[in-house]
Amino acid sequence: MKLPVLLFSLLLLTQNVGAQGNSTPSSDGTSLLGSIMNSKSLYTRENVIGNILKGALENMHFSGKEFNNDLSKNAFKVYLERLDWGKQFFLASDVKQLEKYRESFDEMMISGDLTILEVSSELMNRRIGQIEKHIETLLSKPLDYTKKEFLETDPKKRKFPKTEKELFSHWNRLMKFEVLSRMVDKKEEQEGLITDEKGNKKKPTSDKKLSQTEIEKDSRDKVLKSYKKIFSRLVNEKRSDKLDKFYNAVTKVFDPHTNYLVPEEKEDFDIDMSGKLEGIGAILREENSYIKVEKIVPGSASWKTKEVEAEDVILKVGQGREEPVDVVDMSLRDAVKLIRGKKGSEVRLTLKKPNGLVKVVPIIRDVVEIDESYAKGSLLELSPYKLKVGYISIPKFYRDFNDRSGRNVTDDTRKEIERLNKEGVDGLILDLRNNGGGALEDARMISGLFIEKGPIVQVKANTGNPDILADTDPKIDFQKPVIVLINRFSASASEIVAAALQDYKRAVIVGGEFSHGKGTVQAVVDLDSYAPPMAKAHSPLGALKITIQKFYRVNGSSTQYKGVTPDIILPDQFSHLESGEKFLDYSIPWGEVKAVGYSCLRNSYDLKKLRSLSESRVKNNKKFRHLMDSIKWYKNQKEKTNRSLVAGDFETERKSIREMADSFKKEVENKNLLVKDTSIKAGDKAQSEKFEDFSKTLKKDAVIEESMLIMNDMLTAQKL
Repeated sequence: MKLPVLLFSLLLLTQNVGAQGNSTPSSDGTSLLGSIMNSKSLYTRENVIGNILKGALENMHFSGKEFNNDLSKNAFKVYLERLDWGKQFFLASDVKQLEKYRESFDEMMISGDLTILEVSSELMNRRIGQIEKHIETLLSKPLDYTKKEFLETDPKKRKFPKTEKELFSHWNRLMKFEVLSRMVDKKEEQEGLITDEKGNKKKPTSDKKLSQTEIEKDSRDKVLKSYKKIFSRLVNEKRSDKLDKFYNAVTKVFDPHTNYLVPEEKEDFDIDMSGKLEGIGAILREENSYIKVEKIVPGSASWKTKEVEAEDVILKVGQGREEPVDVVDMSLRDAVKLIRGKKGSEVRLTLKKPNGLVKVVPIIRDVVEIDESYAKGSLLELSPYKLKVGYISIPKFYRDFNDRSGRNVTDDTRKEIERLNKEGVDGLILDLRNNGGGALEDARMISGLFIEKGPIVQVKANTGNPDILADTDPKIDFQKPVIVLINRFSASASEIVAAALQDYKRAVIVGGEFSHGKGTVQAVVDLDSYAPPMAKAHSPLGALKITIQKFYRVNGSSTQYKGVTPDIILPDQFSHLESGEKFLDYSIPWGEVKAVGYSCLRNSYDLKKLRSLSESRVKNNKKFRHLMDSIKWYKNQKEKTNRSLVAGDFETERKSIREMADSFKKEVENKNLLVKDTSIKAGDKAQSEKFEDFSKTLKKDAVIEESMLIMNDMLTAQKL
């Protein structure tokens, strides 16, 4: 279950959406939603929010779904997952008791009678009290680390326990797993086995060495303290968090990108849309009981560490040297409050990597360096080949909608192209990997930099004909060969550009098996704008981010769900992750409309030959073989969910994971690849240091190296 809250980069703006993605009520919209509220309504806060959400979802959402028993059943399933995704609190009998509300979610939205919140809270608090008392006794003395038993870490493979005995048995194993994890961490720290991002051994946090007995007791004490904090947060859960679970159980059934934002989340959303971010610079999302890293903001404090990556799970948050706070089962909003802080202060994140490795990453909070989010161009040369290739990385499709004279990605890309043209480059690599999207207008205009003119994308609501967004400027800013790089984190606007240039046969698309597949448009509806006058006392009501339209390529095929398939597929370091629209529950299906008229490039490349040449090189490339070995290992690790709780086995497994993860991180720079940036002014140390880091990253990137060779094949074919 994914409930993205801070995905500002995935919000695409259309003509019908305000500058910051806020939907402004038309006279029709006001009467439509306002008519739901009648004079007999009680105008309770839940009554007002529920009716506005129901009206907006039924009348504005692209899917055209209606509230009925089937929708209620699905919403109940999501709600239960949000309450106890890990199946660690409720008994099967508790679930049965909640099932009487299974077909009533539509009725509860209208009436505002959310008794289910109180019932589920009462059940949860009762179980928490029992579990807390049980683990206090359990952790009061040493555990048996020789007993042969296992913990199934994948909740999908577990069922809700039938009895309290089964429930406590699970917690016995879970506590042993947690204590063992802390024991191994402390032991590795004392032995100097923990390394930083550069491979240097980290110094222990204390010069005092603890005995094995002391480590075991200290680990038990800290696990108990940590879980008591978790229990306290759950028992004292805010009303807004309970409402969030309920309303977003309903919105999730419409599609993964539609969700209700409580007022605090709406404020966060507005901050992200403005681009003015402080803290660590990581975009986060809630996924079941966990807080996950969705994306790293380039140039941010997280980005600088090189240790925080997309799909990392944040387990704990610590302020400097203080004891970290467990954020498992914590709301995203509360976790963000812990993570944010003043510039210059330190926050320590305990991260769980997709391969199972757990590590602590210290981060010095800072203001996000926006410059690193902007399009950046460089000149690449690969010996012994005599070619100069321009390289432009676009991290996101940015645009300041509050300032028309502000910076935007199209103007910056155009300037980089002009500079590279003056350098006399033979071709261009446009890097859209990890680009989550942004402004639709810039997707249209950037595509237009490479073609004479014509349609770029079709945008369609659930009724009526598609609107065709076209490039009307006949100027072609770059006329030489182009390669576009994508991966499964390339979404929305980046998929539009890749699809358009692929359909026009203007560029060769290179990358992983598929792009993200996010081909929908969202608008943000401010609920206060639709509230009846008598309900204004409940303001602020929050907002609804709602899917209103869908993208289609000029060839009629949707980018939704399937994404864009590259012309040349290369091994992708993220291929072991289930990331993409096709892995999300209730995602809007793929579809197609009629193609529109457009003119393909006449002198297109022999893709079959280019593909064959690339495949031969990849098979013999050490970097790609190393990458494919790591992918295979990661996939195998992901399947190992039943973890041994025998101390020796546990420690051996953790050591193996750490050693393998470290070995896969060792990347060799390609000394034959030369990276230049003539835009850096002499004496600008800061820019020079940033470029040096940027250059090293490119030299280690096997995809960049292979793209240069593909470009050489393209140029050679042109000369024949």
